[in-house]
Amino acid sequence: MKVMGQLAMVMNLDKCIGCHTCSVTCKQAWTNRAGTEYVWFNNVETRPGQGYPRTYQDQKKWQGGWELNSRGRLKLKAGGRLRKLLTIFANPLMPSIQDYYEPWTYDYDRLFSAPATEDTPVARPKSLISGEPTKITWSANWDDDLGGGPELTKADPVLRKVSDQVKLEFERAFMFYLPRICEHCLNPSCVASCPSGAMYKRSEDGIVLVDQDRCRGWRMCVTGCPYKKVYFNHRTGKAEKCTFCFPRVEVGIPTVCSETCVGRLRYIGLILYDADRVAEAARTPDEKDLYEAQKSVLLDPNDPEVIAGARASGIPEDWLEAAQSSPIHQLIFEYGVALPLHPEYRTMPMVWYIPPLSPVVDVLSETGHDGEEAGNLFGAIESLRIPIGYLAELFTAGDPAPVRLVLRRLAAMRSYMRRLNLGQEPDESIAEAVGMTGAQIESMHRLLALAPYGERYVIPKAHAEQAADLEELATGCSLDYEGGPGMGGPFGEASGTPAPIAVENFHALRERQSGDELERSEDLRGRVNLLNWDGKGTPEGLFPRRDKEGQ
Repeated sequence: MKVMGQLAMVMNLDKCIGCHTCSVTCKQAWTNRAGTEYVWFNNVETRPGQGYPRTYQDQKKWQGGWELNSRGRLKLKAGGRLRKLLTIFANPLMPSIQDYYEPWTYDYDRLFSAPATEDTPVARPKSLISGEPTKITWSANWDDDLGGGPELTKADPVLRKVSDQVKLEFERAFMFYLPRICEHCLNPSCVASCPSGAMYKRSEDGIVLVDQDRCRGWRMCVTGCPYKKVYFNHRTGKAEKCTFCFPRVEVGIPTVCSETCVGRLRYIGLILYDADRVAEAARTPDEKDLYEAQKSVLLDPNDPEVIAGARASGIPEDWLEAAQSSPIHQLIFEYGVALPLHPEYRTMPMVWYIPPLSPVVDVLSETGHDGEEAGNLFGAIESLRIPIGYLAELFTAGDPAPVRLVLRRLAAMRSYMRRLNLGQEPDESIAEAVGMTGAQIESMHRLLALAPYGERYVIPKAHAEQAADLEELATGCSLDYEGGPGMGGPFGEASGTPAPIAVENFHALRERQSGDELERSEDLRGRVNLLNWDGKGTPEGLFPRRDKEGQ
């Protein structure tokens, strides 16, 4: 047994309101520069729908992830080394810019410079790639809030699998929001697809990154990722992807998308897993068994044997303590309400989801029944507006049993807690009906509804002995190349030496967020926020002032 640590995330889809705040803040922090206009490390999709890029879940078309060969061994769907060598200069299995969308802006100058006429001037759209006028036909959020519309959902690959069970008439339309980031998989197919070895999984925390120095722009990783969360920067010729905000998590601060989430639906914690069993679990023959197979790889941090193995593998004591109080382990094992996204891709994803219960209470109330009564809720699970079959195709490779159990536990929590809030005696039979105790339901309710910041985000800080240059990370950043950490490019837009990521700034942010005192005034002159710099110009304080001789 080889015990390793993995930072993981769980998202509670019942709490997502589709505001896209997570997407916008991630965009501003990581992809607000030339070459990444179309890139969204974090995006929020309306389900059912085609997703971003369009129909990315159709692996018959895109050939992402793993499959088993005739001998039961794992192989990349897009082909092994020989096939990649033969097609290294022409990779046809990639989404085009039309599958993402052609980013645009508007000719705002026309609004100010147009001569006075009887007609109001119009700011026409123009492409951010070519600069030419363009026609807007698609975007990352084009089908936002339109789940259930036949015109937009007929191409949904997941819906096609259950179309005989689902009616898309207007009065039966259903939808929910699905936020997505890189899954930082235990068995990442993007890493295995990279010919130059630029993609790698960090041994200390499991985050999957791109070495910008080694990346040669072959784009095989784009094909290999079944979630299509690796992107190609056409200005730099490099691949880029979600970094799990590693400068933040290294000092115990959650990712930007989690920090700014309006619904507080994201949880981050450490999971321990047995690295020696990952490949064996990914080779599970029946796709419907992959969910349980992945759970079998994850370890109990309170098991003495696991603790001994973790210490033998060099995992620090504070990381062990973080794993023991991890909200991720609680949601997956203690409460059993979190499920992986598309386990049938065999990548062992580590961003899990709590499926939505949907507006079942309102539906029951409209029929004159008590929408919070346990018997009514349990009976309505099978007739939810969001079909169990659809959720099963997303989270359990088509097996409805785990999804049904999760929904029953969420329904039991609502009914059990309603009795307590009304001052009634707790009904242990409600908890027993879903294989839980009343104490477990109350604990689950606290975590899902009331948990403060420190319980939702249990992130151990990185250790200096694990990463030599934590104080000034001038190298190793997933967005590094000559000219700064992703702030421009080597084709003339940026200059100078790589700009460091100052970890002490993130420590100060952590202190402000967790401290009880009012923020002390401090002199901010001479400080520059590199994450918001687009690489153009010389912001005040970034470089020394020039003297009269121009030096």
